[in-house]
Amino acid sequence: MSRWTLALITVTGFTLAACGSSSTDTAAGAGESADGGVLTVVASFYPLQYAAEQVGGDAVAVTNLTKPGAEPHDLELKPQDVASVADADLVVYLSGFQPAVDEAVASEGGDRAFDVAPAARLDLTGVDEEHAEEEGDEEHAGEEAAGEEVTDPHFWLDPTRLADVGDALAEKLAAADPERADTFTANAAAFRQDLEALDTELAAGLGSCASNDIVTSHQAFGYLAQRYGMTQVGITGLSPEAEPDAATMAEVADFVIENKVATIYYETLVSPAVAETVAAETGAKTAVLDPIEGIGDESAAQDYLGVMRANLAALKAGQPCP
Repeated sequence: MSRWTLALITVTGFTLAACGSSSTDTAAGAGESADGGVLTVVASFYPLQYAAEQVGGDAVAVTNLTKPGAEPHDLELKPQDVASVADADLVVYLSGFQPAVDEAVASEGGDRAFDVAPAARLDLTGVDEEHAEEEGDEEHAGEEAAGEEVTDPHFWLDPTRLADVGDALAEKLAAADPERADTFTANAAAFRQDLEALDTELAAGLGSCASNDIVTSHQAFGYLAQRYGMTQVGITGLSPEAEPDAATMAEVADFVIENKVATIYYETLVSPAVAETVAAETGAKTAVLDPIEGIGDESAAQDYLGVMRANLAALKAGQPCP
């Protein structure tokens, strides 16, 4: 039995649980007209909630379909959540990211649904081993599924893309409430200014690191890596629930050693077991890098800007960068 087989036995009991939560959090009053003509906005997960709150300001009441601290990929909607989609003035979502939301939008969203994917410019792909494994069990028993190339949804880890979504969101809100169009435009401009300042900080902080290779528990950081001239190596693909095989872990470990990678990153909602196994075999350390799919008790800060700056600090220490 190889050392990697033994390592897998050790970590198999831990679930890569970033996608494991399915509970929802529907705020009181969702789907109802608020006092003063406030628009009701339903957002499918945290980064879209944050953008809607920043652009809408006091003119909107935003409900997040995904419970704080929960991972949004496998979200399941309750009847009252679907009702909130039906009643909202605007539904903000990312197509292909949360199947339950796609279904609710298709049946109840109508022309009030805003898919941010075009504004986000989703141009990266990654491997979805979990989907391939499910198909392999049904169609190719006994064969190892190689994984399926799918679109990487994590655009918000590039602040400039989130700013573009904010601009598009301002247009959608203005169409729903033309009298406050100037307010939404001004809010979006301020939102962009904050995000461009963050972008400048990230570019400066990551511009001269000892290593530009970031090894992560799964491939959630492609847009961040692309924006700031780094290379992402994921132990697993885009599905955190997928478990790496011994050959993959050995390949990643060899990469870490050959490229003198100092840090293996894992997520707040994911067991560190796989990252710790690779780190132990290579002499690297581990650290948290947050994909900001939600804000919870384990988050380093209580909003997007704060967590992104915590990510910057983690990367500067882990790569390391002066």
